[in-house]
Amino acid sequence: MKLGLNIFIHLIVSMSSILTQNLIELEHDKVLSEIKERLIQGEEPIRIIEECKQGMALVGEKYKNNEYFLAELMLSGETFKEAMALIEPYLGENTTEDNIKGKIILVTIQGDIHDLGKNILATLLKLEGFKVYDLGVDVNPDIVVEKVKEIKPDFLGFSALLTMTFDPMKSIVDKLEKAGLRDNLRIMVGGGITNTLVKDYIGADFQTVDAMEGVQYCLELIKAKVVIKARGGI
Repeated sequence: MKLGLNIFIHLIVSMSSILTQNLIELEHDKVLSEIKERLIQGEEPIRIIEECKQGMALVGEKYKNNEYFLAELMLSGETFKEAMALIEPYLGENTTEDNIKGKIILVTIQGDIHDLGKNILATLLKLEGFKVYDLGVDVNPDIVVEKVKEIKPDFLGFSALLTMTFDPMKSIVDKLEKAGLRDNLRIMVGGGITNTLVKDYIGADFQTVDAMEGVQYCLELIKAKVVIKARGGI
């Protein structure tokens, strides 16, 4: 089964664009150089973004298949972040209050200043039409609770690379439950040190180390909400 998956991944890579392949192969300078050139030539930025997203998705598959490790995941993420910074000035503002798919708060809790994964997820979610409220890093847990009360988001996403953040994240979830804000809120946790045990400990609904998986989770839940509303549900 694993051999078959390897063959499938390599087949997809071989059929991908040069930009996608360079991102998969961690060719940082080649990725940025090609993007600059294509933007100068007037190419549609959305097409470039899609090729980058495909590359990140395949990097995630390699990570899950133990072909890549956390270092490769972070390097590809940094390249993607820089690529999006190049493309962003060429994008129009497509998301308005009337057409947003959903609202999400992203945060790295007090004591932790790592934000690469959070920033990648924020970029990807914005591209998919979500309204993203990025609270930043080293954030006091009480501020997170207050922001959830104020914004009433569909999702709350924690980013963590230090174990010292586990208890504060759990405390936030407990406070949200006591305040009656938990039932309609889906809580995500991500970062290199997180796993399903961490998810269960803090009381989250979803855990991943792959930003693309996080986006897919949000899209699927929003789609399910739309279906429920269409059928006359909540």
